Amino acid sequence: MARGLSPYGADDIDRRMAAQLKPEASTKGQVSTADPDNSAHVQGLGHVGDVEKDPVLQKLFQPRESSLRKYQRFFVGSDRISAFLAFEFLTFCFGSLPGAWGFMLRKQCYPLLFKKVGSSVLWGRSISLRHPGKIIIGERVAIDDGCLLDGKGTGEDTVQIQIGNDVMIARDTIIQAKTSRILIGDRCTIGIQCQLSSAGGIKIGNSVMMSGQCYIGGGRYHTEDQQTPMMDQGLYSKGPVVIEDDVWLGAGVIVQDGVRIGKGSVVGAGAIVREDIPPFTIAAPHQRLVLLPRG
Repeated sequence: MARGLSPYGADDIDRRMAAQLKPEASTKGQVSTADPDNSAHVQGLGHVGDVEKDPVLQKLFQPRESSLRKYQRFFVGSDRISAFLAFEFLTFCFGSLPGAWGFMLRKQCYPLLFKKVGSSVLWGRSISLRHPGKIIIGERVAIDDGCLLDGKGTGEDTVQIQIGNDVMIARDTIIQAKTSRILIGDRCTIGIQCQLSSAGGIKIGNSVMMSGQCYIGGGRYHTEDQQTPMMDQGLYSKGPVVIEDDVWLGAGVIVQDGVRIGKGSVVGAGAIVREDIPPFTIAAPHQRLVLLPRG
C-alpha cells in the first residue's frame, strides 16, 4: 500500500476516545516530523513527540531511598503499608498456588488489589502485577498463566490499563502501560506471548482477535547524534495505536506507533504495519517462497 492512502483526517477523530487516551507524559522539545504524512490522523488522540522515559535503573539504585520504598514504588504503586502487606500476602500465598484451591482463592482475593474488577474474572498462575491500583478489569475476563499487567505508567492515581468485558488473554502475554494508557474493548482475544507496550497510547476496539506473538505499540529513539549513545538521545512516539472493531491480526504481526487499523480489516501473519490500513482491508506481507530442487 502506498503512503498517504489513509482515509483519516483530523475531523475523523473520535473525541471521546481522544479524551480517554490523553497521556500523562508531557512533550519536551520539538515534536518529531519524521513521519508528517502519517501523523495527521492522531492529532488530539494521543501523544506525538518526545516521551519522558522513566529512569528505572536510577530509581532502583538510588542510595538515599530504602529498599522497601523502592519496592513499593516499583511494584505496589503505593506508599501505604496496608497496600504493601495486601500485595505481598496475596501474591505470595496465592499467586503460584496450583489446582482448584489456587484458582478459587485468586478469583476471590485478587480483585482487592485493583482499582476495579468485574464479576467472574479468572486468574491463572504466576501472573506478575505492577501498580494494580491503576488497572480496571471488566466482567468475564480470563487471564492465563505467566502474564504481566503493568499499570505503572506516569500518573500517580490515574487509570493506566482498562480491559473490557468478555476478554481472553492467553499465557505469557505482556500488557505494559509505560508512558501512556492502554484501552482494550469488549469481546477481544489476545493470543499467547503477545506484547502491548504503550509509549503513545493504545486503543483496541471491540471483537478484536490477536494471534500469538504480536507486538503492539512501542516507541523509537532519536539517532541523529552519532557521538551520543542512542539510549541517551531520548525516546519519541509517532502517536497512539488505534485498532478499530472487528480486526483480526495474524501471528507475529507488529503494529508500530502512530498507526490506525480500520474496522473489519485482516492483517496477515508476520506483517509489519507502519502506516494506516483502511476499513475492511486485507493486508498481507508480500513474501514469495523460493522453491529449489534438492540435491
